[in-house]
Amino acid sequence: MNDYCKILAKSKENGGTTLLNHIKSVKFFAVEAAKYAGLDTSIAEKGALLHDIGKVSPLFQRKLENNYRANPFEMNFRHEIASLFFLDMVDKSIRPQVIDMIIAHHKSIGKDGRELGILDLDYYYGDKVFEYHATDFESWSIDAIGILVECGFPKKSITRPEALSSYKYALEYCKTRKKGWSQWKGLLIGADQIASALGKNYEKIPKLFQLPDVSFYSRQSALYPLSLIKSDESKRHTFVKAPTGAGKTDFLLKRCKGRIFYTLPFQASINAMYERIKNDLSGETEDIRLLHAISRLVIEGNKIEEKVIQDKFGASIKVLTPHQLAAIAFGTRGYESILFDLKGCDIILDEIHTYSDIMQSIVLKMVEILNNIGCRIHIGTATMPSALEKAILKILGTENVQYVALDKKTLDTFDRHIINKANSFDDLYYVVNQAIADKQKILIVSNRVAEAQILYKKIDDLYPKVSKMLIHSRYKRSDRNILEHKLKDVYNKSSEACIVISTQVVEVSLDISFDLMMTETAPIDSLIQRFGRINRKRNYSTIGKYKNVYVIKPPENEQDCKPYFMKILERSFNILPNGEVLKESSLQELIDKVYPVVEVININLDAVFADRKWRLRELWHLPKSALLEKLDIDSVACITEQDRDTYRNADSEGRISMEIPVSFNSIRWKNLDQLPIGSNPFVVPDSSYSSEKGLDFSRVNVENYDTNYQII
Repeated sequence: MNDYCKILAKSKENGGTTLLNHIKSVKFFAVEAAKYAGLDTSIAEKGALLHDIGKVSPLFQRKLENNYRANPFEMNFRHEIASLFFLDMVDKSIRPQVIDMIIAHHKSIGKDGRELGILDLDYYYGDKVFEYHATDFESWSIDAIGILVECGFPKKSITRPEALSSYKYALEYCKTRKKGWSQWKGLLIGADQIASALGKNYEKIPKLFQLPDVSFYSRQSALYPLSLIKSDESKRHTFVKAPTGAGKTDFLLKRCKGRIFYTLPFQASINAMYERIKNDLSGETEDIRLLHAISRLVIEGNKIEEKVIQDKFGASIKVLTPHQLAAIAFGTRGYESILFDLKGCDIILDEIHTYSDIMQSIVLKMVEILNNIGCRIHIGTATMPSALEKAILKILGTENVQYVALDKKTLDTFDRHIINKANSFDDLYYVVNQAIADKQKILIVSNRVAEAQILYKKIDDLYPKVSKMLIHSRYKRSDRNILEHKLKDVYNKSSEACIVISTQVVEVSLDISFDLMMTETAPIDSLIQRFGRINRKRNYSTIGKYKNVYVIKPPENEQDCKPYFMKILERSFNILPNGEVLKESSLQELIDKVYPVVEVININLDAVFADRKWRLRELWHLPKSALLEKLDIDSVACITEQDRDTYRNADSEGRISMEIPVSFNSIRWKNLDQLPIGSNPFVVPDSSYSSEKGLDFSRVNVENYDTNYQII
């Protein structure tokens, strides 16, 4: 047996995985995925083993050397193209599927971002593409075939003319791709990603693509009226409109039949839902995953093998944000693997409308695509405008939807808040004083981080002996994780007076129940979500009991209203009652007064799916989406000066823990240092950050850098 340990798939800095081990690992996952999707496992096996075989070429192996520098005057070697030379190792009848798995698992075949797709290279270099990639083919192909034989292929020599014929066949195949997406490409990308993440440990992970057992959620209780409603098995989709605490989560989950993707808009609510489902289904469903930037820190008790697969395909249940599925609407890199993972699954969209007009448009487009690929879609809301509801039901087809809403008599049992209007926070300190004397838990919500930080300082100065915390999105991810646990496990359970000052991060599905709220005016749907954190606990003794919410009048100019529109804030404030109980049965009327029409934009020019047809050709993907970039949601990271050296030497998880997520537009003009490693974080002055208050943008300026860190 030949020794192929010197032929690598990854550089030593990236694990030094041998090519033989890597393609065996990819084969393992590709076969598992094919079994799940009902695809031919023998095709999956052959495509997986061939997809990287071109890496045997010395032209690729030299790229893995420490001192390698690319020659700017030399064609870029693409191992996918060299892998095509071995198509004669498989039967002609399956070559189209195998080509799908090989040629585009890294690059779009055309109009690639760096113009390195097979069609791009053919356009610029013509016949030179084959000649360059076939350099010394007669020599290195012997080792390539040897590796394939060791993996189970029959021994067969490939001549240079045969390699050229295979290349030309694949090139013509790529030129004639029809519009649509390739399931085989999606399968291979998913298998390659998880194999690369795990290395040799690929057999130590939970069973992939296992259907979850959600029978737990068929539990019934008169306290939760939705639990008493039977699932209508004749209806494919679900639309549930009900207040917080009515049992929406249980109802949506019990409606699921396949693997589940549960989407929520905020990190804190995602963490809470992950922990809830994990606890509910402990020992029954093994592969439950959490997906956002900090997820590997949240699941710190799990095995390393489980951590590295969080964002890979094959989970039984995955909890994530709609943003992490948005690639399917715009055909950006890897979208086929997301589609492969989603196809035929159950998708729960919880409070999806709490976004900008762009995000609402994207979500509607996602619903359209998910419906097209056979997903069962389950939507839960307490606050959706009727116009948006109609748009969603039109996509799904009303006849296909189990529509559930509670009657007025039941809704009346969910009345729990007395709304009071105020001109400013300064007018409400007498309320805070009384609440502290009564040992109440107080939640104060601001729309912007800067205002929340200012308010926190005022509260700290006025009430130094009262337990208090500030939570928002601009913390180091490790500090944010600690704060979320503290909010849920300490402040939520406190029997003493305490004050939490927060931004929107507490709005949705976070299982906390405070006694008193003071909040800036937000859009009516966001306000209702915020109110749900007050007097949340539902039992027979709390029904009919009310707690106070104070809503501050909106600012008088557009700039101070950001991130919201002034007209929406004014409408929301004006339609609220004052000094009266907020009736759950009246909420839909209030919402529709604020949102009489759906605020969406036409994104069909940017989307890859429109009018029930795919607009992008198979094996193509787009380098980026202007619309997604416009959202600019926590698109870059910062680190503090003192973390600079630690960040350089840390592993990926350590780096994540130090990062502070911010939008690019908030920091782009600050002229800050930026590291060329990891997430390419900007470096902010130490004086601009504290674990108590988070990042203070007013101090994020280069003149505040500490000279002790600088070389003079």
